[in-house]
Amino acid sequence: MKFESKQKAKSGIPLSSLPDIVFLLLIFFMVSSVFKEFSGLPVRLPSARKIEKLQGKRDVAYLWISKDGTVSIDDKFVDMNDISKIMYQKRIDPLHPLKLVSMKIDKDTKMGDVTDVQEELREADALNINYSAKPAF
Repeated sequence: MKFESKQKAKSGIPLSSLPDIVFLLLIFFMVSSVFKEFSGLPVRLPSARKIEKLQGKRDVAYLWISKDGTVSIDDKFVDMNDISKIMYQKRIDPLHPLKLVSMKIDKDTKMGDVTDVQEELREADALNINYSAKPAF
């Protein structure tokens, strides 16, 4: 007598709902992700009565000066003498040329430090400068 083998039940994962799950996960991660903001140095900004927002944050270099004269450009500590070289390289970058320098200066910073930074920016020909302030109510 010849025995026939039974057909085994095929086990598998149904893939019909997979695109829906992937799409929902994609939306979840897009909504819950946070883009990195520059943290910079801990500075207390001066207050101003009239403030204008930057039109766009593209091609903007953020420069912080703390009250002790420490300088940071785009979250990197730099020496005062290297500012002109860094800004010049940012200005001639073919993909994203520098359009604006946004300076965030502590209100207790010595004016000599600010003048030194301005001189370095003048050497790099990066003269489109925005001075950041907090709104005064």
